[in-house]
Amino acid sequence: MKNTGRMLKKLLGMVEKTNVQELDCDEVFELLDIYAEAVVRGEDMSEMLPEVKQHIEMCRDCFEEYEALVRILESPDL
Repeated sequence: MKNTGRMLKKLLGMVEKTNVQELDCDEVFELLDIYAEAVVRGEDMSEMLPEVKQHIEMCRDCFEEYEALVRILESPDL
């Protein structure tokens, strides 16, 4: 029963964050390298690409891809 309550809270949180205009995974994937590079440079992308930021906060797959890109870009080997 506790898991159901936790899942319901998570679902309601996701619904609360839903926007009328959202990007799907393919659209986010096309912008992810630009987004990750800007974040690594220290730019605030929440105003420039808020739809990408919101999507990667909600989508585990895109978030993992984003994290991998950031790790690569922050690698000292570059």
